[in-house]
Amino acid sequence: MNNLKTMCVDKRSILIASIIGDGEITKIYPRSRRINNSYREHFSVKQLEYRIWKTKQLPEYFYLTKKSMCLRSKSIQLFTTLFPFFYGDDGEKHIPIDLLMFCSSFYFLLVLYLDDGSLILSKRINDKSKKIYLMPAISFYLQCYKKEELELLRQFISEQFKFELKLNKRKDGKGYILKMTKTKDVYNFLNEIKSKISNCDSMRYKFDWQYRFNVEKEKLQFDYPDYTVIESDSKRFSKYTEKEEIDIVRLKLEGKTDKAIAEYLNRTYWSVVYKIRELRKRGCFHNSLS
Repeated sequence: MNNLKTMCVDKRSILIASIIGDGEITKIYPRSRRINNSYREHFSVKQLEYRIWKTKQLPEYFYLTKKSMCLRSKSIQLFTTLFPFFYGDDGEKHIPIDLLMFCSSFYFLLVLYLDDGSLILSKRINDKSKKIYLMPAISFYLQCYKKEELELLRQFISEQFKFELKLNKRKDGKGYILKMTKTKDVYNFLNEIKSKISNCDSMRYKFDWQYRFNVEKEKLQFDYPDYTVIESDSKRFSKYTEKEEIDIVRLKLEGKTDKAIAEYLNRTYWSVVYKIRELRKRGCFHNSLS
């Protein structure tokens, strides 16, 4: 454990996230000549550039065997020490809750995401206005871990990095993944990753929002040539300000439609509809008339 404590925070965050993600600590089988465990991480040729980046971050531990497309380490005491934190008597891999305290660097989230995460784009089509809104979300496909462990990881990420994740049900694995759906959080998260690993072009589809948006926009404009593709603005989903509430009441009293008010405020149509209902219940329109 001393090796882990003396390691710089960026390196140990990358290491622990890698083991949680795509990596594994190899087992020592009976009659093996090895006395220590080692690290192993298989990958596809498309992600070679990212694995080269990892070896540059931890050159004292990691090396590549390109023929077998594997990132490895030598058998050393560090991985023997770490093994019981990740693997229980059941032989299954677990999130090392007791080690998360060592992962205060954002590189922990970066590696966890690039190993097991995806940038998901959902769309909302408004046929009347001929507009298509693209909204981003982040998924961490960690369904190999139990719900209770993911919940503790979710709490840690919220407290340490101030990003809010939710548990989402899945039909495979142990039934749950972690998902980031707040648009503002997603943009901030992707910008932070891009600032740290922008030269890794093969992974742009995961962290470069503008790149992904343009790719999806081109596809949609082929299928919907008369529509305008718009990227989601976090403001469209944030809480309403006092000024916005005053503007809604004023515009509604002037006879503006809900759609016109939504466009004026750069908000979603249904968000404005619900907000008007709320303002009516609060008596805001009655107070304005009196």
